[in-house]
Amino acid sequence: MDISFVIVNWNTRQLLLDCLASIRDTVKGFEYEVFVVDNCSADGSQQAAREQFGSMVQLIENTENQGFARANNQAIKRAAGRYVILLNSDTVLRDNTVSGLVQFLDDNPDTAMAGPRMVGADGKVQNSFDNFPTLATELLNKSLLRWLYPEQYAGKAAQTTEPFEVDSLIGACIAIRFTAIRRVGMFDESYFFFLEETDWCLRMRRAGFRIHHLPQVEIVHVQGQSKKLQPALSWIEYYRSLYFFFKKNRHTSTYYTLRVCRFIKLLINLVLTVFGLCLTLGTKPRYREKTIVYSRLIWWHLCLCPANVGLRNPKS
Repeated sequence: MDISFVIVNWNTRQLLLDCLASIRDTVKGFEYEVFVVDNCSADGSQQAAREQFGSMVQLIENTENQGFARANNQAIKRAAGRYVILLNSDTVLRDNTVSGLVQFLDDNPDTAMAGPRMVGADGKVQNSFDNFPTLATELLNKSLLRWLYPEQYAGKAAQTTEPFEVDSLIGACIAIRFTAIRRVGMFDESYFFFLEETDWCLRMRRAGFRIHHLPQVEIVHVQGQSKKLQPALSWIEYYRSLYFFFKKNRHTSTYYTLRVCRFIKLLINLVLTVFGLCLTLGTKPRYREKTIVYSRLIWWHLCLCPANVGLRNPKS
C-alpha cells in the first residue's frame, strides 16, 4: 500500500464529496486506501459518502464529536500505507498534488512531513506553513514580523518555486512518512481542535526529522468551513489549544505571560470593536460578529476557562 488518505469530517457533506471525487479523479499509479472519520455529522455526510463512493471509502462513524486529533488517530491506527496523507474535507486535490508529495518524500528520506502550497477557490495563495508559536508570534503582528524578519518568519508571499524547510505545516494537507509516525507517535489527543499538527511537527523536529513546504505542488483549500459553523466556540477551542501548547512546550513563566497578555489584548480588541460598532451605528456585520466573539472569549477567561465550554459541548 502506497498511501493511506485520512479525512476528518464534521457537517461538510458537499465539500467531503468534492474532496473524495478529487482523490478518485487525480490519484493515478498508486495503491491507496481512503479513511473518512465522521465526527457525528447531522447533514447526511455518512450516507452520501457510502452511496457515491462505496467500497473506495472506509467509513468510521463516531457517535459524538471526537475532535481532530483523536479522529485522525482512529484512522492512522488502521492505516497500511507507507505514507499517510491527511486532508481536510474542504480540500480538492490537483493533478500533481499527490504525485509531487510522494516523489519528494521518496527522494528525501530524512524528511518526515511535506505539504503543498494551498490556494483558495479564487486562486489566492493561503498560508500553508507557520512558525512554532512564541510570545512574539502570539502577541505581535505576524505581518510585521514577516516584513521585518522575512528569513525567520517566511509567509505566503515568499517568492520561490523550490522546496524549503519550515517549522510546521498547516494541517489541511500533510503527507507523513509512516516510519516517522512509528518513531514519534500519533497526534496528542489532549488537543481537540487547532494546533495539534503544530505540536506534532515540533515532536517530529525534536526527533531529528525535517519538514518541507513544496511550493511547486498545489492543492485547493476552501478555508475554515468547520470553524464558520460555530465561530465563538471555535475561538474558545483555539485559545484552549494555544494555552496547552505553551504549557506543554514552553517555560512556565512564558506560559503565564502569554495568558495574561492575551487576555489584555482581548480586552483592547473588544473596546476597539465596540467603538467601531458605535461609529457605524451597528450596520457592519463584521463588528457585530467580532463583538460577540470577543465577549464570549472574555467571559470564558473570567470563568477560568471551563473545560465544558467549546466545540466538545456545542450546546454550551
